[in-house]
Amino acid sequence: MKHFFYLAVAGVGIFASCGNGNDTKATATTNDDVILHAWSWSFDTIAANMKDIAEAGYAYVQTSPANTCYIGENGGLALFSQPGDSVTGKWYYYYQPTDWKIGNYLLGDRNQFKAMMDSANKYNVKVIVDVLPNHTAIDHTAVLPALDEAVGGHDKLYHANGFTPIKDYNDRYQCTTGEMGGLPDVNTENPDFQHYYMTYVNDLLSLGVKGFRYDTAKHIGLPSDPLDSLAARNNFWDVATGREEVKGLRLAVPADSLFIYGEVLQDKNVKESEYAEYMDLTASAYGHALRTVLDKADFNADSLLNWHHPVDGKHLVTWVESHDTYANEHESAGLTDEQIRMGWVFLTARQNGTPLFFSRPAGSTRENYWGNNRVGARGNDEFKHPEVVAVNKFRRSMSGQPETIATADNGAVIVVSRGNAGAAIINLSSEPRNISGVDTTLPDGDYTDAVYGSSFKVNSGKLSGQLEPLTSYLLYR
Repeated sequence: MKHFFYLAVAGVGIFASCGNGNDTKATATTNDDVILHAWSWSFDTIAANMKDIAEAGYAYVQTSPANTCYIGENGGLALFSQPGDSVTGKWYYYYQPTDWKIGNYLLGDRNQFKAMMDSANKYNVKVIVDVLPNHTAIDHTAVLPALDEAVGGHDKLYHANGFTPIKDYNDRYQCTTGEMGGLPDVNTENPDFQHYYMTYVNDLLSLGVKGFRYDTAKHIGLPSDPLDSLAARNNFWDVATGREEVKGLRLAVPADSLFIYGEVLQDKNVKESEYAEYMDLTASAYGHALRTVLDKADFNADSLLNWHHPVDGKHLVTWVESHDTYANEHESAGLTDEQIRMGWVFLTARQNGTPLFFSRPAGSTRENYWGNNRVGARGNDEFKHPEVVAVNKFRRSMSGQPETIATADNGAVIVVSRGNAGAAIINLSSEPRNISGVDTTLPDGDYTDAVYGSSFKVNSGKLSGQLEPLTSYLLYR
């Protein structure tokens, strides 16, 4: 199939096309699923909301890390406490493993995890678990004795370089063997560790887990990367994806039956193409470009017609924001919920990428990012906003339909058409817009939006209608 982009000389602006928009059959390869990132929701909370998750059109729900973790600040359950707060705690303690067993004080124990899985099975939602074999807790003395014993002793748990802080993240030896942000680097090439870790993974699979997000994946070496002196070969990814067994143990189900993707944040000297031989990857640069467009309310503020990635969009996980861009440096936290929603509609209406919706904290505002500030609680209602639900379902109904993208009003309005079957209209601006003459592949006729019942018309391949500020619309043939 040919992919081409066309910059209009006259008319409304950019018109991008993929495939034959007049074909009524499913002729294009598409990704149809969407993921809800239930960030910091407890297992009980996810279970209690599984019906809403399913009805909102999510094929997957992604949990925060389920592993045993460092108990920080006396076990406080604040998302992020400040000095003097009555409830202490930090969300990121579950990213500091002390053992690889199911259950931690922040999200719930193994029985609660199993109950969540039972609820997911009832509502036909697949569960992705965030896993992090790359490092342990900053306080490495908190590692539990069973883990030390299993890997041949505490000194065998870490790379020889594992306590040396990374100074140059573009140096692959430092990046894949060194201490990141105070987190000592695990010797992921130690066969004893691999066996212990895969026992954890297979336990998750035995309870029905259908996928994994590999945290800090670019910090785990590839076969072509330099070896740590305590490693015989860089084969972690071959073991983790079931290509190899370790000490008689193999991934319990075929990797191609799971959704596995890695957090491989883009930078110089990152081997995206080699990582992509093992799993799907995060499209971090594309997310940054999309946030620029949302901030400027202008499609032309950055390029969204390519994925900013050497890997094809079919193998990328896309987002408007991630928990890191929201919670760490607050890069995306200043965008309003409405802006995030417009970005989500754009991503999800598109033909490829697998979009992930980050659930912001309940009660959060642009002045108070932490909102109600409790780990375990459900996020705000945006994950089931009518426009979000509508585009989630639109995506699935457009399976196999190639995309075209057009803009109007100096980039303030985007139209994503999917073959001749449907179209999403997105007003990025905080002003109402009256559009006319926007290119679409929809057949001529009158259309009623699936969310608000608004009326639109297509005449000679040109779309017209009235748009409210920061609002999206879904049209079906």
